[in-house]
Amino acid sequence: MLAKKSANTKSSPVRELLKFSKMPEFISLAGGIPATDMIDMDGIDGIVSELLQSDHRQMFQYSVTEGELEFREEIAKLNALFHLKTPADQILITNGSQQAIDLLNRVFLEKDDIVLVERPTYLAALQLFSYTEAIVEEVAYNEQSIDLEVLESVFAQGKVKMFYVIPNFANPTGHTLDYSTRSAIVNLAHKYDVVIVEDDPYGHLRFEGEAVPSLFSIAQSLYGETHNVCYMSSFSKIFAPGLRLGWLAAPLKYLSAIIVAKQALDLHTSTFNQHIAASYLASGKLVERLKVLQTTYRQRRDLLIAALEKHLGGMITFNKPTGGMFLWCRLNVEVKASELLKACIDEKVIFVPGEVFFSKNPDHYTLRLSYSMLSENSADEGVSRIAKALNKLL
Repeated sequence: MLAKKSANTKSSPVRELLKFSKMPEFISLAGGIPATDMIDMDGIDGIVSELLQSDHRQMFQYSVTEGELEFREEIAKLNALFHLKTPADQILITNGSQQAIDLLNRVFLEKDDIVLVERPTYLAALQLFSYTEAIVEEVAYNEQSIDLEVLESVFAQGKVKMFYVIPNFANPTGHTLDYSTRSAIVNLAHKYDVVIVEDDPYGHLRFEGEAVPSLFSIAQSLYGETHNVCYMSSFSKIFAPGLRLGWLAAPLKYLSAIIVAKQALDLHTSTFNQHIAASYLASGKLVERLKVLQTTYRQRRDLLIAALEKHLGGMITFNKPTGGMFLWCRLNVEVKASELLKACIDEKVIFVPGEVFFSKNPDHYTLRLSYSMLSENSADEGVSRIAKALNKLL
């Protein structure tokens, strides 16, 4: 007999749609996955070849839970280039940033604890909170930013344990929080003793505008080691998702408990995969690659926007993110996104209905479109198929 929390946690609709994305006749605007054609296979193959020709026996042995020191040091160097101070001894290597969310979920939340999230937010985080049987509350946006008055009123009730936030090119909305909003969030969380979980898998994919300091950096500058921000990022979106490599930086007061949780869960992340990434970082290839990714994703965003304007005109509104992988859209006609998806599957095109990103009272007319995998032809053809399906329903 299944535990109640297992019975009540549903499979991710995004993962369910992956079966269609594997079919060559389908055009996918669904998955939040990096462009397969942009993975640096020449660079990775070269690194792997060098490692296998070296004395690499220890790379197939158990590792320490925190992660290989060489890898953590390379991450610290990378972060320093982007004005993020994360000493190697404050970094924990995880199996993707998804595991980092899981670890913090296990360490900080118990049944009926309140975790606050953006409305809407990352679906897989909602799944994890469901497993803990935490109570998920949402904080709405005031146009393009979090409503700080509402946020403080919720914090002031003294019941919120954790605030999960994606500050850069959020999944699913593409929103980015400005500096003043980030500073206010840090101050409010410190005032009311709320743990901030800062999830930043897309921060390096900025292709317009100036980077904004992380909540982690702001908290460090304001409160030193007494701050309460846990920061996580991933190599899945900028390097190779199949290696399942993410990392977490946390104040020392939290870190030992998080490491123990990781020990109990899986002992450590793949030793060999860590060495692949560490060598790639040490070679300088990743920093060079980021420029290519940024240029490519900007082009693909613009291709998708042009196709939407061409084929759907006034029937849909959408944002214009300055980085990341997603457009957040809303239908201006009386057709729910889930109904449109069913019709689109018949037309061999898929996207994610926005309703799955809400913990309660979903907006049924929203949808998330991913441009990361698109080409000029597939962007135009994909949106053309969506328009065909929508017109049939109308």
